[in-house]
Amino acid sequence: MKKSIKKCHILIGLLTILVCNISNSQETYKPTWESLDSRPIPEWFKDAKFGVFIHWGPYSVPAWSPKGTYSEWYQYWLQSKSLFGNGKFKGDEVTNFHKKTYGDHFSYYNFGDMFKADLFNPDEWAKLFEKSGAKYIVLTSKHHDGYTLWPNKEANDRGFPWNSMEVGAKRDLVGELSAAVKKTDVKMGLYYSLYEWYHPWWQNDKSRFVNEHYLPQIKDLVQNYKPDILWADGEWDMEAEKWKSKEFLAWLFNESNVKNSIVVNDRWGKGIRKKHGGYFTTEYEAATPEFDKPWEECRGMGFSFGYNQNEDIQDYNSPKALVLNLINIVSTGGNLLLDIGPDGRGSIPVIMQERLLQIGEWLGTNGEAIYGTMPWNNSFQWSLKGEKNYKPKQHYLGGDVILKQTVDPEPGYAVKELFFTQNENAHFAITPQWKNEIAIRDFKPSANTEITLLATGETLSGKQVGKDFVITMPVYQPNKMKATDNYAYAIKLTK
Repeated sequence: MKKSIKKCHILIGLLTILVCNISNSQETYKPTWESLDSRPIPEWFKDAKFGVFIHWGPYSVPAWSPKGTYSEWYQYWLQSKSLFGNGKFKGDEVTNFHKKTYGDHFSYYNFGDMFKADLFNPDEWAKLFEKSGAKYIVLTSKHHDGYTLWPNKEANDRGFPWNSMEVGAKRDLVGELSAAVKKTDVKMGLYYSLYEWYHPWWQNDKSRFVNEHYLPQIKDLVQNYKPDILWADGEWDMEAEKWKSKEFLAWLFNESNVKNSIVVNDRWGKGIRKKHGGYFTTEYEAATPEFDKPWEECRGMGFSFGYNQNEDIQDYNSPKALVLNLINIVSTGGNLLLDIGPDGRGSIPVIMQERLLQIGEWLGTNGEAIYGTMPWNNSFQWSLKGEKNYKPKQHYLGGDVILKQTVDPEPGYAVKELFFTQNENAHFAITPQWKNEIAIRDFKPSANTEITLLATGETLSGKQVGKDFVITMPVYQPNKMKATDNYAYAIKLTK
């Protein structure tokens, strides 16, 4: 009996030491950029490569703005009577559409009642995201109009209910989707806009807005739903110090329910992007940047993030363009966050579903060259002749930039012949076009390298020609491949 008691005491002592050591090993982050920036990004995010963005709210009811603008900015376009877009807009397009469709006395806030989400099926959404090959999603929990997709008391401090539990859907949309997604292997992220265009405190007392609205609201979101990603936005009008961003992030990393797992982006104050925070973000950038931190490019399938019924089929990226954009971004170490915009009833437009499934099918065959990879010595190989980095002369809607840089060049421009990625076991060369021979310049594989075409599983042969390694492709037989395999062809070369 005494021996048993002694063993228990020893075991308790060892457990106490272990717990103390674990506790002491956990970093305590200070409210300084030096300290906050030192927090590592979880490996899963670096390996994920592909995520789905979801813009959904009262703006999904009118679902309209001129081509080349964001429909989720409907309230701002309506009430400010202005439009961004290279000076080609008069500014009253949304106002005129609104009056014609809804009349002179219909407030934007009436769209809250019309945002029924009655066709929203979170489990079906989650299945679609799994099939798309996405490893994470990011849902707009609140956009710049201030409407929250979860029950929240701060959402009502403007003097009337303005959340999905009390207005419109009468459902906790964040909670329902979070529960459905967390039953899968897909990570759940939440977008949150720091500012709100027409909140009276934002307009008249920004300090009160930060202290009594923004900070308690975002903490409520984090503590209740425990997201894997917190995607901030709407930060650009005010410095991080006034947002109290460093203090909030210190709380997030030290005290919150997700202190050890949460991933954040870089949108935490005026001038902060690509300098501080978590991973860096870009938005509709034609050129792929190179950062010393993980990064992510976000963009829509058309142009608008929110569903825009004014966009036509020609405004949407082809599946080949979307896959090539993904490859282009991954080759330089980034992730693609590709947006969809459900309608006000909770239906995801069929073309968006189709694009996600097409990407997922390509990744099902070629994902080894994407997931968990890192850049090679060169991210891509340009053709020897022509001017590099084609950029459009005018604002573009579709994915023609990546197509112009690969398969449909303008006269005098070079193309990206190959994209490169690698993991611990293999190099990958991905070609946008089928060729009889693939020449990788300035490369010599190991003597035991095995070469495989991922689309068919065929073993390929290669030979050294001077400094270049030339791979012989098989006879092209489309019946051996799925239609989606033709978006790009990945070749694996073991190390």
